[in-house]
Amino acid sequence: MRGAELVARGTATLSAAGVPDAGRDARRLLAHVLKVPPGRLTLFLPEPVDPDLEEIFSAMIQRRAARVPVSHLTGRRQFYGRDWLVTPDVLDPRPETETLIEAALAEPFASVLDLGTGSGCILLTLLSEREGAVGVGIDLSDAALNVAFWNRNALNLEGRADLRAGCWCAPLDAADSFDLIVSNPPYIARSEMAGLAPEVREYEPRMALTDEADGLSAYRAICACAPGHLEPGGRLIVEIGPTQGADVAALMAGAGLRGITVITDLDGRDRVVIATQEAKTG
Repeated sequence: MRGAELVARGTATLSAAGVPDAGRDARRLLAHVLKVPPGRLTLFLPEPVDPDLEEIFSAMIQRRAARVPVSHLTGRRQFYGRDWLVTPDVLDPRPETETLIEAALAEPFASVLDLGTGSGCILLTLLSEREGAVGVGIDLSDAALNVAFWNRNALNLEGRADLRAGCWCAPLDAADSFDLIVSNPPYIARSEMAGLAPEVREYEPRMALTDEADGLSAYRAICACAPGHLEPGGRLIVEIGPTQGADVAALMAGAGLRGITVITDLDGRDRVVIATQEAKTG
């Protein structure tokens, strides 16, 4: 069967299963199976596909129809222009998180702490974009840290990114301080979990999605510990759910941070909250 026919058949199967953007996913999976860049797949669509590869593609389509995320089938995900290893042990890097990256890069920093680093995509992107900067990534999940280690080494950042296991700021020494602290913590309330897409609810790590409470527990913990590790004038930047801006801003104010700003994403939804540690005077 030719590539174009496989894409058409795969698209029909995914559409019948209710998968959004079925045609896009069918093309991405065929490009993965054929080991060609997705942008060049069109060149290969008129060509016959080897029967063994056709069988692999069909199996992937069936798994995608069961709502397994494409990234779990291919093991890769694009984020901020780079290719990342992802597994079921980490959240998929999402385009919305690039709002946090842009906010962080808007001002200078030489050191960065990433709380709940997961795949490492935030920390490692910031270090890749800011030559000479160093950073620490912390995660409670050893399995997630294994993915972050792989991504760090693939980007040749071993000497600039220190990855540590633990809960929020606990693995830090009292004297550790940073110009920038970032986090994309679990912010989905337990009551909201049932409404998530199956790809997220059933296949991404639950501990990275929800605090099993009101969705604000992680921000309370971060606001309790992060200011003590911020340099004077340093920034705390966190990703939030679209209804959490006012609550997270209040937590930051209660922690003594200043200059608190809520930033929207490209869809106009509240997505990031920034606050600054007061600079010393005198």
